[in-house]
Amino acid sequence: MSGMELRLARLEERLGLLEDERAVARVVAAYGPLVDSGDADGVAALWEADGVYDVDELFMTGREEIAAMVRSAPHQGWIAGGCAHVMGPPHVTVTGDEAVAVGYSLMVVREDASFILRRATANVWRLRRSPAGWLVTDRTNRVLDGRPEAPRLLAAGMDSDAGSRHE
Repeated sequence: MSGMELRLARLEERLGLLEDERAVARVVAAYGPLVDSGDADGVAALWEADGVYDVDELFMTGREEIAAMVRSAPHQGWIAGGCAHVMGPPHVTVTGDEAVAVGYSLMVVREDASFILRRATANVWRLRRSPAGWLVTDRTNRVLDGRPEAPRLLAAGMDSDAGSRHE
C-alpha cells in the first residue's frame, strides 16, 4: 500500500468513527423530543426488540414495555402539563459495532406558570450497530440525589469498553 493509500485508509477510518459517534449522539438526542411529543412507537424504535430501559423506579424490557411507559397516564399527564426531557451532550465511545454514551438528562416540568427541575439523572446508554442503524441495547438512569449509585454508574460508563455491561 502506498503512502497515499495508507493516508486515505486512515482518513476513511477516522471519518467512519466520527460518523458513528454522531449517529450514536443523534439516537440519544432523539429521546427527548420523541418522549415529550408522546411518540411511543418512535421512542420504542430507538431500542433493540429486547432492549432494556432501567430507571430508578421502573425497569422495562422490550419495545412494548417502553412504548407502554410513554402511553401511560402518568407520562401523558407530564406531557399535558408541560414537560421537557433535556438530554445533555453524551460522551460517546465506539468500539466496532458497539458503543457507550455517558451523560446527563434533566426533566423540566411546568408548575404554576413556571418551570421547575423535577429530576436530574446520570445516564449510560449501550448501543449496537444493526442493519437499521444504531439501536439501544440498554439504558440505565440513576437520579443525582446524593446516593452513590449515580456517580458509580457514570464512572462505570466512562471506564467500560463498549462491549461490556455495567454491574
